[in-house]
Amino acid sequence: MAAPDGSPLAGVHAFRFEVTSASIDGNGHVNNLEYLRWMQEVAIAHSAAAGWPMDRYAAEGTAWVVRKHAIEYVRPAFAGERLVALTWVEGFRAHVSPRGYLFWRERDRAVVAKAQTLWVYVDAATGRPAKVPAAFRECFDLVRGEDAVLDALAAWSPG
Repeated sequence: MAAPDGSPLAGVHAFRFEVTSASIDGNGHVNNLEYLRWMQEVAIAHSAAAGWPMDRYAAEGTAWVVRKHAIEYVRPAFAGERLVALTWVEGFRAHVSPRGYLFWRERDRAVVAKAQTLWVYVDAATGRPAKVPAAFRECFDLVRGEDAVLDALAAWSPG
């Protein structure tokens, strides 16, 4: 089932983009640091689309910080290729939320990278963990793992 924003599955946020030459490293493919940047950008876009833009966090006096990233680079991506960055929230505990990511190449429908981030919700003034509010939790459909996203990608036609 496609989500209302055109992503492949309810709860998944999709962002399409073209890899620029600025993202390429000395090996001729996308630099590993670019994936981290894209992960942050798509997570922020997903949050904003769900009603939690950056100014809302500022008004709440809270923020999200990263405890851990894990990235598996499946195959290289190159300048000029069209990628789709997909992200979803996998769940919530008191102060943390794991978020999954897939980077998918449109041309051959191949996954180029898989990732997960463990985000910690914090009080912006103290930096200490804060309880994830119910108002935030209610804004996201949870997706339990990448298998559901991979299954949805098999039949998805972006754009």
